Amino acid sequence: MAYTLIDGKATAAAIKEQIAAEVKEIIARGGKQPHLAAVLVGHDGGSETYVKNKVIACEQCGFKSTLIRYEADVTEAELLQCVESLNNDEDIDGFIVQLPLPKHIDEQKIIMAIDYRKDVDGFHPINVGRMAIGLPCFISATPLGILTLLQHYNVQTSGKKCVVLGRSNIVGKPMAQLMMQKEFGDATVTVCHSHSANLVEECREADIIIAAIGRPGFVTADMVKDGAVVIDVGTTRVADATKKSGFRLSGDVRFDEVAPKCSFITPVPGGVGPMTICSLMKNTLSAGKKEFYQ
Repeated sequence: MAYTLIDGKATAAAIKEQIAAEVKEIIARGGKQPHLAAVLVGHDGGSETYVKNKVIACEQCGFKSTLIRYEADVTEAELLQCVESLNNDEDIDGFIVQLPLPKHIDEQKIIMAIDYRKDVDGFHPINVGRMAIGLPCFISATPLGILTLLQHYNVQTSGKKCVVLGRSNIVGKPMAQLMMQKEFGDATVTVCHSHSANLVEECREADIIIAAIGRPGFVTADMVKDGAVVIDVGTTRVADATKKSGFRLSGDVRFDEVAPKCSFITPVPGGVGPMTICSLMKNTLSAGKKEFYQ
């Protein structure tokens, strides 16, 4: 079967161009330039790359960006103080505290401290709750990016059987919520995880598989039915001596063997990843325009 490769890089570039054009108009009318801040703790390789890409995306979209760095031994109290000052800074429209955080810091406590009106990552319980009942809010960036890709490629989701692999608060849970809601996916959703019985059988029946389990090459050809849509959210760093960096990014799907069975599939890298950052830009623009909260 000939499959369509879902190009997240090209889709994200087109959306960022639209955002940049809108920002130019806002500034020309005397409006405020959107401003995104990011807080980075420690030197995790994945987080460093991700935050660097966010800064570049801000430039492309015409946003102001601020990067605040702390060493890994920063105290929880210091980090909470930083969050409080960003909450109160009227020039900052939205900000993110890059996860994961060092083990001595309670991630949930930090997320709860963020003003939900500036929570462009969409992790605060108020945004999660509003999303769950279909109210306007900041939607978590990766699920929003996946929805945008499905819409951009006119992938039919209504009435389809969708299996979400993974139940994280960042991807799995919000993705399942969105795929079942009328205004987004309107699909019949099953969430599978490491303790699911009959996981392979569930996947074989799926019209759409969204793999966010964090296990390289977990989804194999025998788990996918002909004509399925496969969205690979996995980005695990795997050692690779042939690469300059010493590693390569591996998805949750064995692309080479799964792709021939698909109607649509995302690559890793270049699929969901660029759309996550693009969605953060969309949320920041919404924050600057006070679209959801005054």
